[in-house]
Amino acid sequence: MRPPVHQLEYFVAVAETGQFTRAADRVHVAQPSVSAQVRQLERALGTALFHRGPGPVTLTEAGEALLPLARRVLADLADMATTVAELDGLQRGHVAIGATPSISTALVPTILRSFHDRHPKVTIAVSEQGSQRLVEGLESGALHLALAILPIGRSTLACTPLADEDLVVVRSRRKSRHLVRRGEREVALKALRGIPMVMFRAGYELRTATLRACADAGFEPTIAVEGGELSGVLSLVAEGLGVAIVPSMVATGPDLVRLPLRAPALTRRIGLVRPADRELSRAAGAQADTVTSLVCDARWPGPVPVGLRLLRHRR
Repeated sequence: MRPPVHQLEYFVAVAETGQFTRAADRVHVAQPSVSAQVRQLERALGTALFHRGPGPVTLTEAGEALLPLARRVLADLADMATTVAELDGLQRGHVAIGATPSISTALVPTILRSFHDRHPKVTIAVSEQGSQRLVEGLESGALHLALAILPIGRSTLACTPLADEDLVVVRSRRKSRHLVRRGEREVALKALRGIPMVMFRAGYELRTATLRACADAGFEPTIAVEGGELSGVLSLVAEGLGVAIVPSMVATGPDLVRLPLRAPALTRRIGLVRPADRELSRAAGAQADTVTSLVCDARWPGPVPVGLRLLRHRR
């Protein structure tokens, strides 16, 4: 038997006030309705809950046993309502967002800063992975959103293009034994033939893009060091171990020189990816709106990273 919530509410009000009239005032219901609902509760439970007399009503043994249970049920329902209201109003919540390493370094801090300023009570978890791992996280439900390299090519995921970015060559500013004459401001891809290169580890889209570009230009790269993560590759280049092809927005630092590629230029497209068949939570939806607002609606705060072209379009 599951008594209606309002019967428990009326029961607690009578128990705490000692009078049906005062209980009715507390719950804003006519006194006969309170009396009738409490009697229905007693009939359903098969026992009296109150001793009724000329003075204040008092609890029976059954009423004493029910009171803490009823209070707990009403408190849990109040907590549930508060939680839902807070989630709906983004007074609490959680977002798990993934990004590739270069996007995580260059774009995610600005995006999360903007979101946190609007919704400071929503917690955020960031996962830095390659696009394939991000796809797996989205499909499993471990991630709500991801900033990844397009195309994804999965019918289970919906993608919003955000920006196009140049890939560039970086070399050491101080220790440039390789490549390029010092005064050269750009480099043809075929000029990398025979030049020592620092290569990303397997699984990086940048490794795949570099190997494909070199193959299209008719040569295999000369790999001096391989297996690096993004920060490690940039550090090795700065130390003069070789050159690397990297996203323009991370080709920064006092020890690095950025050289745009020509013949051909290399670009990649960055997109916001989300599950296609699953509705986002309020918090994740607000995070997605923040991303598209910053990029698509031309509200990026401050200078746009060099080599990045935001795809400003209507959503």
